[in-house]
Order: sequence, then C-alpha cells, then structure tokens
Amino acid sequence: MQFEKPNGFCNKTMKLTKLIILLAVVFATGCGEFSKLLKSNDYELKYTKAFEYYGMEKYDKSVQLFEQILPVYKGMEKGEKVMYYYTMSLYKVKDYYTAGYYFRKFAQTYPHSEYTEEAMYLGAYCYYLDSPKPSLDQESTNMAISEFELFLSKFPNTPKKDTCNTLLDKLRWKLQTKSYNNAYLYYKLGYYKAANISLKNSIKDYPDSPYREEILYYTAKAAYIYADKSVPEKQQERFLNAKTDIADYIKAYPTGKYLKDINKMKENSEKFITNYR
Repeated sequence: MQFEKPNGFCNKTMKLTKLIILLAVVFATGCGEFSKLLKSNDYELKYTKAFEYYGMEKYDKSVQLFEQILPVYKGMEKGEKVMYYYTMSLYKVKDYYTAGYYFRKFAQTYPHSEYTEEAMYLGAYCYYLDSPKPSLDQESTNMAISEFELFLSKFPNTPKKDTCNTLLDKLRWKLQTKSYNNAYLYYKLGYYKAANISLKNSIKDYPDSPYREEILYYTAKAAYIYADKSVPEKQQERFLNAKTDIADYIKAYPTGKYLKDINKMKENSEKFITNYR
C-alpha cells in the first residue's frame, strides 16, 4: 500500500529546496563579485572593501585585498594603516611566520606609530606560536626569544611584561630540552666521548637548564665508561678526567639522586688510578 505524503511535508521540502538554491546563488554571486574585485584596478574600492571584510571577520578575503593594495599605498598616509591591518589579517588566518615577519617590518618602518608597541609584541608572539616541539628545528623559537627581548628593551614598563617573561621561559625550555636530548642521544648510542663533550657544551650554553643534574651525571658516566673501555695506555689519563667530572656532580649535588652510582664510579676510578701508579 502506498501512502500519500501530507501537504505540509511537500511544502516544507519545497521551501527547503528553494532556500538551498537561493544560498547557492548568493554564494556563487558573492564569489563572482569578490573575484571581479580582485581583478579590478579600483584601489580605493579595494581599500574600502578590505577594511569592510576585516570588520566582518572575513580575514581570508581581507588578506588578499590588503596584499594587493600594500605596494600601492606604500609611502602614502594610508600606507601605515594598510600594512598594519594586512599583517593583522595574516595573524587572523594563522599564517604566523609571515605575520611575524611583517609585524617586525612594520615596527621598523613606523617606529613611532600608535600600533608599534602592539605590532612588536604580536610579532614576537607569532614566532612563539610558530615555534615547534623541541625535537624539530628551532628557528622560530630563537626568533621569538630575540623579538620578545627586543620588545622588553624598548617597552620595559609594558603591562605585558609578565606574560613575555612566562613565554620566554617556555621558549628557553624548548632550547634546553633540545640541547639535552641531542647530547644524551650520543650517550644512548654509545658514543661516550662525543656525549661527554656535548653534555658539557649543553650545560655551558644553558647553565640554568632544568636537566642540570642529569647532564652532570651523564657527563661523568660517559667519561667513566669511555675510560673503562679505553686501551690500557689511555686509561690513566681518562680516569683522571672522569674523576674531575664525578667531582663536579658531587659538588653540585652532594645529596643527589644519582649519588650512589656516582660514588661507585668515584671509588672504581680512584682504585684504578692508585693501582696504575
């Protein structure tokens, strides 16, 4: 048996279909109009529409228009505002690396602008947002640190000071972590001489590293193992070096968590040195 659909159902279906068609037409028309605008040579209209789209939070459109008119208004009165809002549009579409570059360039071009302080902060913050996990290349991390330090030197009384210092701590932690992990990798792979050198460089570069105790411990252990595995004629000198690294750990951490193992290495090193004589 076939049931007839109620009239109300048919009416609703027709209305929904009409709405979908209308939206499709509006969308197609809007895309067509924007496409024409991009191809237009009417830069005043593009200027107006760019700010209009920005105000409507249509940043994907505003960034395209600002990019087109940026060279047109360069050196003119409107150029400052165009460059700032172009960069803000990049920030809003999450193109952080490019935005960071343009915020920095804006501050250099317009050092006395009303937007300069905000631009310098956001430039540093963009590089912070672009900064990857410690295992990856840290170019953006280094850029962020440099830009935050520059910002704080130029605006020492900024209300963002505490925020900047918090973000700087997080950025430095990434560099400290990468440095420690790279050095420790030599140890794990059994390259004890390279591990000893790299770990010492890590603590030299980052004396306040949160991995300081681990670094001093593995520095000593790498030196000890390297001495223990050396050919007999090299052992005396290398155990003396290990003893120095062991003493550095004990001095820094007299009740450290690796003290038991450290004392055992110390005892064995001294025993070898004594017997060798």
